[in-house]
Amino acid sequence: MNGFEKRTEEKKRKILEAAFELINGDTDTGNVTMEEIAKHANVGKATLFKYFGSKDNLIREVFQDFINQLITDAKEIIAENHSFEETLIALSQNKISYLDKINHQFYMRMMDFFTKKDEEGLSLMMQKFNEVNYGMLLDLFHRGRKEGKVDLKYSDEFLILYFQAIVEGISKPQIYEKIAPYTEEWTEMLIKGIAPRKD
Repeated sequence: MNGFEKRTEEKKRKILEAAFELINGDTDTGNVTMEEIAKHANVGKATLFKYFGSKDNLIREVFQDFINQLITDAKEIIAENHSFEETLIALSQNKISYLDKINHQFYMRMMDFFTKKDEEGLSLMMQKFNEVNYGMLLDLFHRGRKEGKVDLKYSDEFLILYFQAIVEGISKPQIYEKIAPYTEEWTEMLIKGIAPRKD
């Protein structure tokens, strides 16, 4: 990356951070103006349009960036190679810490964005899940099997479908409006649900 590209990336990062602070603030997300974001980021309004094209695009980038940061942290947690249970709990705590950073309105607007369906009926959340999580989850399941924490009767295909069903279920407004406070509980149920039976 040359000096110009680096400066461009730094400026975009500054804008995304400023937009996040304002959108996640007390103001109604829809009422945040490009002028306010430009002022908060200490850049000209024209710069916002140059980099993002429109307010809607900028807000989408803020949501994408938030999820990408969460995913990056999740990948780091999995790479630390702790036990299966420790890893799932750390992933759950990571999600909780991210949810703690945002207000309810930001969360609802972001979920609305990520759960919109495309022509094939897949939500953006599901697409992201498929592209990022498949390999990570397989590694985690294999680790769980080696440790005796994941029942050998469950195939990789079933476990992936199980996780996809959870993600798809969470993408319904009547679910995602209520699920955030229960991240720890559903992680615990998940661990118990795929564990071998103790007879």
